[in-house]
Amino acid sequence: MYNISKLQQEYEKKLITAEQAAAMVENDSRLYFGLGLGVVRDIDAALAKRVNDLRNVEIATTVGVVSQPFQSYVESESNENIRYASAHFNGFDRKMNKDGRCWYIPMLFNELPSYWGHNGNNPDIAMFQVGPMDRYGNFNLGPQVSDIWGAVKASKKVIVEVNEKMPLAIGIESQINLAEVDFVVEGSNQPMAELPSKAPSETDKKIAAHVVELIGSNSTLQLGIGSLPGCIGTMLCESDVQNISCHTEMFVDAYADLYAAGKLTGDKAVDPGRAVYAFAGGTKKLYDFLDGNPFCCCAPVDYVNNQAVIAQMDNFISINSCIQVDLFGQVCSESAGYQQISGTGGQLDFVMGAYHSKGGKSFLCTPATRTLKDGSMESLIAPTLTPGSIVTTPRMATNYIVTEYGAVNLKGKSTWERAELLISVAHPDFRDDLIKQAEKMGIWKNTSKVSF
Repeated sequence: MYNISKLQQEYEKKLITAEQAAAMVENDSRLYFGLGLGVVRDIDAALAKRVNDLRNVEIATTVGVVSQPFQSYVESESNENIRYASAHFNGFDRKMNKDGRCWYIPMLFNELPSYWGHNGNNPDIAMFQVGPMDRYGNFNLGPQVSDIWGAVKASKKVIVEVNEKMPLAIGIESQINLAEVDFVVEGSNQPMAELPSKAPSETDKKIAAHVVELIGSNSTLQLGIGSLPGCIGTMLCESDVQNISCHTEMFVDAYADLYAAGKLTGDKAVDPGRAVYAFAGGTKKLYDFLDGNPFCCCAPVDYVNNQAVIAQMDNFISINSCIQVDLFGQVCSESAGYQQISGTGGQLDFVMGAYHSKGGKSFLCTPATRTLKDGSMESLIAPTLTPGSIVTTPRMATNYIVTEYGAVNLKGKSTWERAELLISVAHPDFRDDLIKQAEKMGIWKNTSKVSF
């Protein structure tokens, strides 16, 4: 019989306070602060109390689902004390970046577990929130397995911060045993941070309608974050489309809505009977749906975002947002010029994986325009990307581009045809100028368009 009393003794040996955990941070060290809902909070608050006595400390995170900035950032005075790095910018990361305190880690999300420990990327301490230990000595990682095992294996020391309110996530490699943990902090059990989506705009609704029109029954769906995915989920709930499965990087509220509407199933070739995801972020409704639900399967991102795995599922549909598209079909989804807005995430992973799926499609969606501070309008279908913009999806990988004016498929199209298709979904006020710019660039010539 399992010796529970001995296990409890071992637990108590490793039990420390958040202040004791923070005291272990030394100068010139690198910390991994977790991802998703698992970003540490009590240890961060404790570290904030001594942060100005430290020198040259770096804190790295993956995708922080948080409702407030790091206290260690708020209380620190400069990068001489502490600086930050993020593999996916949230709103607080962007603020720190503008302050010159946080830098982006370029990556392919499917590779991120192997980045930790590669070429000296070894955290000194990995810290992250988990659920309470069960009677077998296991802590559930919550709905964010993602790259966490890469960080754990690469770190010199592992400290878990227990939060009794962490949703219990069923999945693959979704728990860590006490034997693999150096220290345990019993946290203050703060509620999970929520990411409510904004109400969809009229433009969102038009874009969503174009996408939903191209989704058939018996599809497997990957959705990104924001008001548009929520709008697409609502439209699918109200549509005639049936038998939708889930295999996604981020699990969002739209999937819970699809399940409630009787649309979401596990009828797919890979992991049948399960909705697979790498991490989750949304509202309490989503967390309640995930909690202990065997239908939902949280898994490492090097599996979830693996193109070969994605390609095995017929009719795979990938839907993500982007910031700007140029007439060559290059897509920027992460920066506004030189300013980092968001991370790459798994966009390229899913764009390429969906294309190799039989009947698969990937959709990159953007409004045709945006309004500038002076009230003028700018086309987001541009002759070339704004200087400094990052190419997230290269032109050879781009499949469907969608605006409120339609959806166009660029795969297999010549540079002339791509320009023509993209201009057709640009705002009408900009189309003539885009044609002129295409002519200057040598894409659009009288001899280009030949009928066979």
